[in-house]
Amino acid sequence: MPKSQFTLGVSTSRLGNVPSLDAEFAQCGLLPARRAKNWSGPRRWWGGALDVEGLTISSTELCAAAVNQLTGSQDLFAIDARRAAAAFASTKHLRIAGQRRGAFDAASGFYQTSDGWIRTHANYPHHRRALLQALRVDRPERLAESLLLVEAGDVAELITACGGIATKVRTREQWQATAMGQAAAGPWVKIALSEVSQGRLWKYSQDLAKPLRGLRVLDFTRVIAGPTSSRTLAMLGADVLRVDPPQMPELQGQYIETGFGKRSTEIDLRDQRQANTVHELLSEADVVLLGYRPGALAAHGLRPQQLRERYPNLIIVELCAWGDTGPYAKRRGFDSIVQAACGIADIYRDAEGRPGALPVQALDHATGYGMAAAVVSLAAARRSQGKTGHARFSLVRTATALLEQPLPTADIEPLGQPAVRKINSTFGELTYAPPALSSGGLALDYAGPPAPYGTDEPAWR
Repeated sequence: MPKSQFTLGVSTSRLGNVPSLDAEFAQCGLLPARRAKNWSGPRRWWGGALDVEGLTISSTELCAAAVNQLTGSQDLFAIDARRAAAAFASTKHLRIAGQRRGAFDAASGFYQTSDGWIRTHANYPHHRRALLQALRVDRPERLAESLLLVEAGDVAELITACGGIATKVRTREQWQATAMGQAAAGPWVKIALSEVSQGRLWKYSQDLAKPLRGLRVLDFTRVIAGPTSSRTLAMLGADVLRVDPPQMPELQGQYIETGFGKRSTEIDLRDQRQANTVHELLSEADVVLLGYRPGALAAHGLRPQQLRERYPNLIIVELCAWGDTGPYAKRRGFDSIVQAACGIADIYRDAEGRPGALPVQALDHATGYGMAAAVVSLAAARRSQGKTGHARFSLVRTATALLEQPLPTADIEPLGQPAVRKINSTFGELTYAPPALSSGGLALDYAGPPAPYGTDEPAWR
């Protein structure tokens, strides 16, 4: 069988467990239990110790399958593996007015300790300050020397307690022996369905060019995974309104990368009037995306259980780093931190023994496409089953899904230069990787450039 037609069958695929990304969707009746997988292109291109390519293909193809289910087509929407690879590496391809944005702060990275390694994440200014203050140093250049004097586990806990982001680098076996490693076991996504009732119900417009036209999405996500999801929904026609707190602005480059086609507003939930505005938006919304730690928004009536009671028809899709159970459940986390904690960084050590990372931030991107698939599938379930639902994702479960897969036997095929695109924006000319999805054989594009940050009115169109 030619590599370009390799089938990701549930029982026979060389991807092992990666095709079970759709297992929970099938169990809930959101997708057929057996379906033809719809993608083309090379099977393996990065190489390496884990099947990152399989995760890339499976998560994006799952999104295409969900759109096909919604539109009643079998293969209208499909995946090109080369474009999927470029989309997962979007940070590397993005140029803002000709300039490449920096991916990590100088204080983010691997540091050797007296008994091992830790990984820090200091891209956000408040996390950077907390890291430096925890170690009582005044600049990143002094971190390495300071950390050599302490044990990895102890200093990671100290940094975390001070509001910073860090983790001890573990082997997979060490991770599985921890309480958090054991709590991370389970399905890739947890989906719960409920009956729809009186209230707002989005009606499918039968617009194959924009199948989500009219779907209102309130987006409380940041960084990469959640915004990748909402960027995909906007591309498919949804009206996406991203909400950020004014006291904690998003990093500009990060916002631009995932902001295509969406609107952006700032709302301070600590102000009761502005909090009321959020609930006015929710009363007319179809979907809410939640990307904060479990319980972080409960005081504002935004815990999933609260939302379900108040807005029974709302589609709720939430994301966190560590899942909703276990000792890390309420901790902050990022793709790179999860990789380091669960054994991926250890697997990718270099010849000198320094921990490494996946070729792309695959946990973020795969989770984002899974979230988009969940939204589309649950929107379709309203029409076919009269049901709505709540889907829960975590980066750590995506990491576990990746770690469980055997390597494919396909040869490595170089990708060549990606077919990037350009668009004018208020930030200057943007060069970017296009979406992974195609429709009717034609590559899709995003709905438009990112809006100026925080400048949209908190209202639906």
